[in-house]
Amino acid sequence: MSSLFLWLHIAFAVFTIGPLTAATMAAPRAIRDTNLPVLRNIQRTTRIYSVASLGVFVFGVVLGVVLGGGVLGKWYMTASMTLFIVGIVLLFIIDRDLRGAVQALQSEEKEDDAKVQNGRIAAISGLLTVIWLVILFLMVVPG
Repeated sequence: MSSLFLWLHIAFAVFTIGPLTAATMAAPRAIRDTNLPVLRNIQRTTRIYSVASLGVFVFGVVLGVVLGGGVLGKWYMTASMTLFIVGIVLLFIIDRDLRGAVQALQSEEKEDDAKVQNGRIAAISGLLTVIWLVILFLMVVPG
């Protein structure tokens, strides 16, 4: 049973976190190029994969419970789960900024060009990528 949960945990990580990271990192270019259809697609992709990435957390916790032996109480598991929750909060901020960028690019006003959202999305996306890499490190090296 633990093999199944490990497989699901890894599959969700590969097939949700990877595309999610790629989509959020592509958003600033779409904003700079004022490519509204691509930006809408990125926003939708980010929202769908953000919700799906919760499967990584759920199957990770289930795997920790199935393995038992206090695995969830280890420092690296606590750090990883905390970082994952921080990552989800950052994804909410990115989603808000993507919605704002779409609205700014749809508007007829020339001074509203989504530069603020562009910078914030780029910075938070980079931070989010580092968080995912730290979680990966914590899941492989100490355990």
